[in-house]
Amino acid sequence: MRKTTKLLIAFGVLFLGIQAIRPEKNLSNDQTYDISKKYTIPDEVNDILKVACNDCHSNYTRYPWYAEIQPAAWWLASHVNDGKKHLNYSEFLKRPIAVQNHKFEETIEMVKEKEMPLASYTYFGLHADAKLTDEQRVLLTTWAQAQMDMLKATYPADSLVMPQRR
Repeated sequence: MRKTTKLLIAFGVLFLGIQAIRPEKNLSNDQTYDISKKYTIPDEVNDILKVACNDCHSNYTRYPWYAEIQPAAWWLASHVNDGKKHLNYSEFLKRPIAVQNHKFEETIEMVKEKEMPLASYTYFGLHADAKLTDEQRVLLTTWAQAQMDMLKATYPADSLVMPQRR
């Protein structure tokens, strides 16, 4: 057998072998601490959150076809875990009120600066519905600001400030 053929066979066997090593899927439907349990989310905003945010920032991911192929699934699992580490709408109410307020502030900043959703999420036409229009960005940031205003009207000012790290 030629060297090229042997390399292709070895690559094929390796590729097939790694298909058996699958990451855990992000498919919890537990709504106990979900953001919607405390905060009003208009249908238009909820629709945006579902298609542009929740796949990486909740405990329930809608997986695309390529999530069944390794190593893409590993990259995707890492990406989702990292997103949830920064902001998880399914566990939002577990966080102190100052953190919740800060997450709304970060949402406004990231959406206005077009840092979210990540460009890699919409590359090659994947997740095209997650590409936010300027109107959707305004809708989302206006909603987040309204939640911050509600918190400001409800809680003492010092409870909304993130503690300084030492």
